[in-house]
Amino acid sequence: MIKPAARVATQAKDVWSIVNEAAAAATASGNTIINLGQGFFGYNPPQFILNAAKEALDRVDCNQYSPTQGRLRLRQALSDSYSPFFGRKLDPATEIVITTGANEGILSAFMGFIEEGDEVIVMEPFYDQYISNIQMAGGKVVYVPLHPPAKGDTEVCSSDDWTLDLAEFERAITKKTRVVLMMVRHNPIGKIFSKEELMGIGELCVKHNLLILSDEVYDRLFYVPFTRTATLSPEIRDLTITVGSAGKNFYCTGWRVGWLIGRPGLIKYASAAHTRICYSSVSPLQEAVAIGFEQADKEGFWESSKHEMKAKMDRFNEVWGELGLPFTNPEGGYFVLVNLSKIKMPDDYEFPPHVASRPRDFQLSWFLIKEIGVAAIPPTEFYTEANEKEAENYLRFAVCKDDDVLEAAKERLRKLKNYM
Repeated sequence: MIKPAARVATQAKDVWSIVNEAAAAATASGNTIINLGQGFFGYNPPQFILNAAKEALDRVDCNQYSPTQGRLRLRQALSDSYSPFFGRKLDPATEIVITTGANEGILSAFMGFIEEGDEVIVMEPFYDQYISNIQMAGGKVVYVPLHPPAKGDTEVCSSDDWTLDLAEFERAITKKTRVVLMMVRHNPIGKIFSKEELMGIGELCVKHNLLILSDEVYDRLFYVPFTRTATLSPEIRDLTITVGSAGKNFYCTGWRVGWLIGRPGLIKYASAAHTRICYSSVSPLQEAVAIGFEQADKEGFWESSKHEMKAKMDRFNEVWGELGLPFTNPEGGYFVLVNLSKIKMPDDYEFPPHVASRPRDFQLSWFLIKEIGVAAIPPTEFYTEANEKEAENYLRFAVCKDDDVLEAAKERLRKLKNYM
């Protein structure tokens, strides 16, 4: 056997594979599983976006390579859409690059700015792809925890109750620190960092001259006031690369169209790495996303999408009130963390070894799939071993599904009463 590279040889089976394989196995046994685990949408993008994609496929230029920096029409559409939010005119030629999804954009930023052994600060819990992206680029991850509310086991809490200790954050900065990775609308918590919190982090980045990679892929799904990192001050702006996602904006996670926005001196190097990673991104879908941005305001899409998602969240969370199970009420996005410490699984319940060896939330996830017929994600996957105890009683549910699917899930989840 040819020896694999160390960067991939030690990777354990990820949570997505464990949950999706368990759901598939249950389905194969004749059980129907409602998958509220991974955050893929249960419905299509709006019709005006679909029409644009279909029409693009009939055009010769949309079936050939796009410029490595992205199609000019999309970069111009992003400039037109985001310049008002950023409070300045974004130059589509030098301050925007289109990437193959936000994830590849994040990898490109790391490849463009960190060397072997450089440190990247990530807040815990974290999106798991962050870690592999940093390590692929040769970086070292430094974790700073968000602390859960003390009453989270017993009461419904706001995601804002999860807090960052700024002094703890500064202690994590060393001479090797190069990048701070921010998720302004946090996954899986749903917390939207306040302007004051972001300013505190940003000022420390200015003090220590650190690149800020601001993940704002949920920037159109917020239920409380939302501040963009790059708008905090000119000094913070000059250190910030903002990450965006068409998949999250337009319900098309499979299209893999993302972007980076930042000052020319930052985008230049992230763009150079992007060129070497995948050269360019999918042409017809870039065109469709451009048309989507051009038409979204006229269609009233941004406001309707936000109100519709908030309504889904509120309706789904009614079941936790019925059951008396506390949850973290999110300030944005489409995930909700639910505390299941009250659920008592049978002492002799059999779990496969790869589940039995993991924290309690993996066992809860497996139990819900097998006994309740609903799949959810165990969030200790987004923690280091040192801090996973803080999340072992939670599961993460995605509500970006059709209303009838959510209602069917609620009906099944009511069966949890039998295990309380």
